[in-house]
Amino acid sequence: MELSKAFDIIMAGVISGIVAFTTQKLGVGGTALGAVLGSMLYQLLSHYLREPLENVKTQIVEDKIVFTIPLMIILIIEVINFLANFYWRSESIIYLLEGVTHWNLFRSMGLGLLIMGLYPLLRSDEIKKSHGYLLVFAGLLLLLRGFVDVNSSIVKLYSLIFYQFDVLISVIVITILLYVIAVILNESIIIITEDKQL
Repeated sequence: MELSKAFDIIMAGVISGIVAFTTQKLGVGGTALGAVLGSMLYQLLSHYLREPLENVKTQIVEDKIVFTIPLMIILIIEVINFLANFYWRSESIIYLLEGVTHWNLFRSMGLGLLIMGLYPLLRSDEIKKSHGYLLVFAGLLLLLRGFVDVNSSIVKLYSLIFYQFDVLISVIVITILLYVIAVILNESIIIITEDKQL
């Protein structure tokens, strides 16, 4: 048990360092990307180093909860982006976040979701593959949105769609994130309840 606590303390320090580094290099967008990378690193190392030391059910619950934290951060930013279509203060927040990240906010979040979407595809015993496919899809949408300001012939092919249907795209991304977060947290509650009944 002491080894497990030491592992958590070390990983908390490593994750904080990753988030601080990516925030320094990329601004607020780097915070989301750093949280994603830290979460993925925690889960991978936890699986290979800590899992043999602890109750498997407890480990799965912890992994699931850690997995949802970056999703929640991205969800909050995406909700602010959705509200920016109707409320000028939200638009100001998005412009502030975009400026701080050197106009890489949506690219960073898209890349983060793509990375997170790959994890369930590799470790489907902890998080369902279907969640991974949904996160990859949402990540692609955010990544493509992030490149609409790039002057490229490829971007010109799809940029009009993103300008016309940005609200719908926001709703799709928000729905995917809400669904994945809710299902993962619900699965964690079920595992905890089953564990207590045993």
